[in-house]
Amino acid sequence: MIKQQLEAMLQQAQDALTGADSEAALQEVRVRFLGRKGELTAIMKEMGQLSSEDRPLIGALANRIKEELERTIDVRGEALRRAEISRRLVSERIDVTLPGRRSFAGSKHPITLVAEEIGEIFTSLGFAVEEGPEVEKDFYNFEALNIPKDHPARDMQDTFYISDEVVLRTHTSPVQVRTMLQQPPPVRVIAPGTVYRRDSDITHSPMFHQIEGFWVDRGITFGDLKGVLTAFVTQFFGNGVGVRFRPSFFPFTEPSAEVDIQCVICGGKGCRVCKNSGWLEILGSGMIDPEVFRSVNYDPELYTGFAFGMGLERIAMLKYGVSDLRLFFDNDVRFLRQFGV
Repeated sequence: MIKQQLEAMLQQAQDALTGADSEAALQEVRVRFLGRKGELTAIMKEMGQLSSEDRPLIGALANRIKEELERTIDVRGEALRRAEISRRLVSERIDVTLPGRRSFAGSKHPITLVAEEIGEIFTSLGFAVEEGPEVEKDFYNFEALNIPKDHPARDMQDTFYISDEVVLRTHTSPVQVRTMLQQPPPVRVIAPGTVYRRDSDITHSPMFHQIEGFWVDRGITFGDLKGVLTAFVTQFFGNGVGVRFRPSFFPFTEPSAEVDIQCVICGGKGCRVCKNSGWLEILGSGMIDPEVFRSVNYDPELYTGFAFGMGLERIAMLKYGVSDLRLFFDNDVRFLRQFGV
């Protein structure tokens, strides 16, 4: 009886092994027939019913069946592992004839590129570079620049106030004041940096970048201002680009002038960008007001000087033909890749 049970179990186990198509299924067969609570163990518990003559014969048969099943499971398992490896080699193999995937190198931001180029031009003209804090006292941002608390020009700045006496700087001109308070003339400096105003549209951002520049010494004239800025325009935008100076107003310069260049889009013929005027405004400038000199203890009877300031985003938009200021801040890789080396 037990012999027939063992032979029937062996046949069932062999059929189950034949149908096992994965290592997980193979393990289930092992547990079902050879586990501690498996079918072979259950059959062997009935050996106590056998006579002393039959017990050794059935025990030997059970051991042979166990060894045969273990050997069959090992062989089947190795075959399944080899089949899985072959399947993965076919499905995951790399076609070495395919073109490689290019790795794109990073590049400097267009605002950084413009700032560096402008900086190189002015340092080649003898200007040093100074920086100042972005969180600024009202005195440096306004009062020392001839903009008292009741001055209407404060409305032009649209300022972020932290307190009555502390602001986010609205221009880089406070660096001019700080530098002149620390250094006696002659002083020739540019001051690049981030500035803040309450304004946001396709041509304005609440945070943007400027470069302020000034030169103070004995005998500095408006002719020096025109010469330096004309040299800058020629080096930055190229020879043949026209330059003009228009009278304007700034509280800290007198006389003041806006500087225009011939439209780089249409060559001065008139287009939508320049509003059919043929000219584009790029910066403001002027001779430093004597009141500013008095604020920093410079003698306006001995010294004269000029100052200028420009928005880097506007310069970059003109240089690269960018129509929307917000592109500089969106961090779209498709846009930024265009400025790689």
